[in-house]
Amino acid sequence: MLHSHLTTLNAVSLVLNTFKGEGLPPEDLLAGSGICTADLSRPDARITTNQEMRVCANAVALRGDIGLDLGRQMHVSSYGMLGYALLTSATFGDALRLALRYPALLGTLFALRLQEDGERIWFSASDYREMPAMAIFNVELCLASLKVICDDLLGQPLPLLGARFEYPAPDYRARYAERFDCPLHFEAGNNAFAFDKRWMDQPLPLADAITHQTMAERCRKQNLEFTGRQAWLGRIRQLLAAQLSAAPGIEGLAEQMNCSARTLRRHLRDLGCSYQELLDELRFERAKQLLGEGQLPIYRIAEQLGFSETASFRHAFVRWSGVAPSAFRT
Repeated sequence: MLHSHLTTLNAVSLVLNTFKGEGLPPEDLLAGSGICTADLSRPDARITTNQEMRVCANAVALRGDIGLDLGRQMHVSSYGMLGYALLTSATFGDALRLALRYPALLGTLFALRLQEDGERIWFSASDYREMPAMAIFNVELCLASLKVICDDLLGQPLPLLGARFEYPAPDYRARYAERFDCPLHFEAGNNAFAFDKRWMDQPLPLADAITHQTMAERCRKQNLEFTGRQAWLGRIRQLLAAQLSAAPGIEGLAEQMNCSARTLRRHLRDLGCSYQELLDELRFERAKQLLGEGQLPIYRIAEQLGFSETASFRHAFVRWSGVAPSAFRT
């Protein structure tokens, strides 16, 4: 599945900061993502989830349990206007229900739900459909960050009654006990943590009706703009993905989008990307798929991706992934 979702640079910045003290050059973590260090100084920059996951995959290769550490650093203040709207909600339950209303602003890759189970509420994260190899990392990041948000909203740690995960316990299971101070269950039916449902009615210490109303309205408008951008970018990606063997160029793509090349360039620049970056990302995704299937020789894959020479494809793939196509296939 092509990654059409947009997100912020928050997680990427956290990854770089986490490894900064270890002397690792940021370029090593950004390798293959299409993100450069200059992008990090642009607070309004937007990247695709595929770019974000490339950086996270580089981090996981260095430290398998990094998802738990990153999640612990994702405080409610990381979510901009949505964070302020949550903090100023009247009750804990009001804040959680508002968060679930705007998953695009949360930047989550999961469907989040609040499920009542007797005297418990399970806060679950399901329907993950992105990179399979990054599933455990993303569950760790998601649930650990949701727990931090809950603690920030209440101004105190939210006591958990249990936590469960769909996959077998990793070899660093002890780290889970540090993030989720409750009974842990692996190879469960879903990914979730539970708390006493009485907390849903708990008044929040920073509740403010006037500020909340203002922030909630701004979130509504931002969500409309953000999801509109996602739909627009998704249309561009769909068109390009169908023409990888003979890419239309910026002029041809603009004609297909019923706009001028100048307008298309401006919109892409506002999204923090370019025509060539989108084309490269789609080629990379398709190349990984074809190499993984193992049916076509590399020169045929190069042809299907629009490269006139196999050597050009090899050079591009090394730039994207850090390894040659033949090594990736092996």
